Amino acid sequence: MTDGSLLDIESLDAGYGDLQILTDVDMAVADGEYVTIVGPNGAGKSTAMKSVFGLTTYMGGSITFDGTPVHGVSTRDIIREGISYVPQTDNLFPSLTVRENLEMGAYIVDDVPEGRIDEVFDRFPVLRERRRQRAGSMSGGQQQMLAMGSALMLDPDLLLLDEPSAGLAPDLVAEMFDRIDEINDDGTAILMVEQNAKEALRRCDRGYVLVNGGNAYEGPGDELLGDPEVRERFLGG
Repeated sequence: MTDGSLLDIESLDAGYGDLQILTDVDMAVADGEYVTIVGPNGAGKSTAMKSVFGLTTYMGGSITFDGTPVHGVSTRDIIREGISYVPQTDNLFPSLTVRENLEMGAYIVDDVPEGRIDEVFDRFPVLRERRRQRAGSMSGGQQQMLAMGSALMLDPDLLLLDEPSAGLAPDLVAEMFDRIDEINDDGTAILMVEQNAKEALRRCDRGYVLVNGGNAYEGPGDELLGDPEVRERFLGG
């Protein structure tokens, strides 16, 4: 395990069924750190994130969270370790109300933590206003806030975000990134996959560039953003 790491991925091989997507991938996230994974389509970014949450076929290497191996562990047990995940799509229950979705975010505990619901409402005031509204009838930005709010219901140490700005109107993208900054500022470590690579690298502590299922570049976000080769190959110059 890398010194000081909350999450440590070493020599990870993973995929789906017999199809291997990731080969010898290394990543780490320190306690309270904000890390972004970028790269071209098909590079294995989402697969790396899903592997942390137990949603892929483990083929080799290791994933350690807070000193505990979690590769090959059930998703339910991974949640109990302190990891929450917001997938890019199908990340809420559209027929349930806002409040009911938040309650579902705490489904692994016997009693819904009312204090956490209030904290989520304080973080996302629009959700308090719409707490009785069915989630499927809200705007894309509001739905994404609800998905993040549900993931925060168990007060995770690490929040996994898969393409949080996908499908949002341009004027909502900056607001979404601001919300993520605030979550991180309050102490929650972030591991995020994001196609809006320039903005993601500008805001994060460190970044990884994946290409063809393997590590290509790694470093502080601002250094990757300023690297001429990274900019030309992956950031549109």
